[in-house]
Amino acid sequence: DPHGKFSIDPQFGIIRTKKQLDHEAQSVVVLTVQSQLGDSPVYSSTQVNISVTDINDNPPVFLTKSDKVTISHTQPPGTAVYIAHAEDKDSGLNGAIKYSIASTQSDAFSIDPSLGVINLTRTVLAEKQQEYALHIAAEDCGSPPLTSLLMLTAINLTDRRLDSLAVKIVILDINDNSPSFMSSPLSYVMEDVEVGFLVHHIIAKDPDEGRNGQVTYHILSGNENKAFVLDKITGLLTTAQFLDREVQERYSLTVIALDDGSPALSATQVLTIIVLDVNDETPGFLKQLYETAVHENRDPGEFVIRVEAVDRDAGLNSLLQYEILPGAGYEKFKMNSDSGELVTAASLDRETQEVFSIKGSPSRSSTAQLYLTVLDENDHSPLFVKTQYQISVTEDLEEGSAILDLSASDEDAGLNGEIMYSLIDDTYGAFAIDSVTGSIITTKALDRETKSQYTFRAVASDCSTHFPRSTTVSVVVHIDDVNDNDPVFLQNPIRVFVPAETAVNETVATVRAEDVDLGSNGAIVFNLMMAETVFQINVKTGDIILQEPLASKAFSTQLLVTASDQGITPRTATAVVIVFTEEQEEVISFSHSLYEASVPENSAAGGH
Repeated sequence: DPHGKFSIDPQFGIIRTKKQLDHEAQSVVVLTVQSQLGDSPVYSSTQVNISVTDINDNPPVFLTKSDKVTISHTQPPGTAVYIAHAEDKDSGLNGAIKYSIASTQSDAFSIDPSLGVINLTRTVLAEKQQEYALHIAAEDCGSPPLTSLLMLTAINLTDRRLDSLAVKIVILDINDNSPSFMSSPLSYVMEDVEVGFLVHHIIAKDPDEGRNGQVTYHILSGNENKAFVLDKITGLLTTAQFLDREVQERYSLTVIALDDGSPALSATQVLTIIVLDVNDETPGFLKQLYETAVHENRDPGEFVIRVEAVDRDAGLNSLLQYEILPGAGYEKFKMNSDSGELVTAASLDRETQEVFSIKGSPSRSSTAQLYLTVLDENDHSPLFVKTQYQISVTEDLEEGSAILDLSASDEDAGLNGEIMYSLIDDTYGAFAIDSVTGSIITTKALDRETKSQYTFRAVASDCSTHFPRSTTVSVVVHIDDVNDNDPVFLQNPIRVFVPAETAVNETVATVRAEDVDLGSNGAIVFNLMMAETVFQINVKTGDIILQEPLASKAFSTQLLVTASDQGITPRTATAVVIVFTEEQEEVISFSHSLYEASVPENSAAGGH
């Protein structure tokens, strides 16, 4: 706004006029408005196109206020005797001119309302009146219309003294002068004018008289596409079709002015018509889709991409300004409105948003799509689902059984987010981990009675080729008991000496047994295998109690005692208790002094 015709409210952005505008001086004003948030160095700008609408403030103006023309009785009706021409600086209907004869002293004249050509309506004879005063009005089509007047005097050269005897010497004209162009060889026209628009008034003068001085106009060359039509009588050049500066911005028409003499003389002129640009072309991006990538965690101002658009218009109409259309994440980028360069306005985080879809627009309604991918950096460590894993397994698991599936995730992408698993600390050869799936499996048979708990650490490491990251987690494996051990008597066989006078209900002996299993699997109960009336055993303590007096001092017997645990499937051991009085000491001996047997190799454990 070099002339200071506008002002803007700095708070509300309301644009107001400060000076009176003139459509004829400047019909389009292009303002660049810049906005800034507080003291932030970040700002944005936009272009405001203001069209100054024309009002009918200029009347038509004749090139001269008065003029004269000569007529003769030799001119037939329909002869063009004068061309009235006025100009109006306004545009559109405000500048469209209609011609009329406002007042006349005779009905001998008519005027073409569009072209201003004044024609004879009848032959002018020797009348009393030798001069005719015509008031030619030029009125525009505005609302209200404005009018200008031209005083035209038509002088009748008809000799009214036909009955005079005076001798009249007439010098006859010969066609000894060529037409001479008076109009400019250069003209301008806007490309958006309607068909029939007056582009130029071609004027050529010929000082000869009569037909020798009557000039007609023709286009010799340069109008091959028939963009213009030339009235051969008036010299008015108008458009015959719509113009397009982007297709052809200059026409060179070779125009001939030809008189009606015999032989005819002529003159030629090269009329250059320059088609002026209007903003009728939409900018177009060189690509409809731009794709690029930028690293995450970079400082603001990182260059992203440069987009480019073109506009086939000329001058200010082809100057482009770029902007980012509002959308998800668009505030993290900044567009240079003049160059189309896109830079980051904030540090990006791929794990928060990996892909940005950005629409950019130059100032006149063309858009392009930009897909921006944020490239990953290894800025995240793998994370396990839990901070510690505890699991209980039974000791009878087969080797190779999966006991736990560890799971870790890494927000990074590619190798930076691909995880490998491993174990650290000593697992005593009992466990291993699948490096890909994170599944922990047994590598040998477990035995709770040997080791009832394992504690070790598992590691999840990413596969980054530069500075890999890892996380550890504690794994506690509890070994649950199964009933895999038989009760074991502490002594077997058991020799018991019972005096013959022992009282009834006296405890004569106690058997002891142990089971290394836990809980009910290791809880032992005792029983006698054979029904017995003399002795009874306490199922919990293993005490053998005399139930009735001994029959004799030479009493002896063998008791079979079972020790059973209380597992779901109980396991049992048997012991022999030999009971005898002090007088009867039974000798226990093997039936053979040597036992021999053959056992095949690779025999299964427990074979008889």
